[in-house]
Amino acid sequence: MAILDSKGRLFGKVSILDLGAALVILFVIVGIFFFPGTTGSVAQISAPKPVEVDLIVRGLSVRDSGALINQFKEQNAKTSIIIRNNPAGQVDIKSVKELPKTVLVPQPDGSIKELPDPRANSFSTDMVMTLGGKAEITKDGPVVAGTKIKIGTPIELEGRDYNFKASVIDVRVN
Repeated sequence: MAILDSKGRLFGKVSILDLGAALVILFVIVGIFFFPGTTGSVAQISAPKPVEVDLIVRGLSVRDSGALINQFKEQNAKTSIIIRNNPAGQVDIKSVKELPKTVLVPQPDGSIKELPDPRANSFSTDMVMTLGGKAEITKDGPVVAGTKIKIGTPIELEGRDYNFKASVIDVRVN
């Protein structure tokens, strides 16, 4: 009796293709249960730690920027944040600083000076905000509500009277 017959069967009973498929399935099962990888495991995430995030807001259209900034400076002021279209909870507003409106003016000697902007656009404001909250710290950095927070990440701030986007310019883990 031949080991392999004309129909591709071993000892006339088992097809080589069936045997190959069974071995692949067996190796996959062994690989999953006996050699699991470390990626995606919950053990990589540490306990939440305090984080401060600096945001820059450019060209926010607002009628009374002073009133909005005073609302941010109230005692225990909080705001809801949305990161990449996913609600990420509420965070504390630590500080807000309105940036002056300036324009670069070339000087006769070829240098450039930054001077106050003489144009009367009182409905646009720029500011730097510092938000504080808790985040899980991973090897890739802070994670808030399942989303990594890094410089350049767009964050949407939402409150009773406002909804606007800002960009992260600094992240500090305390």
